[in-house]
Amino acid sequence: MELPKFLLGDNTDFPDDIFIIHLDYPRFIINLKDDEVEFIEEAEDLDEAELNAEMEGLIVLANEFYDREMERYEKE
Repeated sequence: MELPKFLLGDNTDFPDDIFIIHLDYPRFIINLKDDEVEFIEEAEDLDEAELNAEMEGLIVLANEFYDREMERYEKE
């Protein structure tokens, strides 16, 4: 099965939160409400500087994914 890079998630227990799940390595969940990141797995092959640089780019991509998804929902 081929999985998408990002998934959009919500939960009625957290009505103000919007979650983006990143399924490629390194796997993580970001809450767009406050940009808090929770790693699903630790990035073992990256040092802290590399991980920070990688995460900056992935957070930008996660936000772009969310914006694109919202545009598509509005068109329907």
